[in-house]
Amino acid sequence: EVQLVESGGGLVQPGGSLRLSCVVEGLSYSHFLLGWFRRAPGKEREGVAAVGGLGSTSYASSVKGRFSISTTFAKNTLYLQMNNLKPEDTAMYYCAAQESFAYYPVPPLGADEYKYWGQGTQVTVSA
Repeated sequence: EVQLVESGGGLVQPGGSLRLSCVVEGLSYSHFLLGWFRRAPGKEREGVAAVGGLGSTSYASSVKGRFSISTTFAKNTLYLQMNNLKPEDTAMYYCAAQESFAYYPVPPLGADEYKYWGQGTQVTVSA
């Protein structure tokens, strides 16, 4: 059974940084698709960043250059480093996973591509 547990959310001032973590259990680290999503109040769920099994990454245009996704195989952990945070980044952030043997030159940011989801961690950017 695949389980994902996020942590690292909190309250931060505009311009600040946070690093989200997601411990992933039960997933083969040879064949995977991992992503971060967010949902702000009153808005649709949005794909933020994704990483494929060979290390390819993709980012939403709204976060490109500010956010960075990475994985640590030894710790079975997915990270999202968020810099220069803005009030519009305020949302519940979720990690998601899918077992996949496909190669993704541009990992997808559509929620339908992912089967397994964490419970979320809240990020609030406010002065």
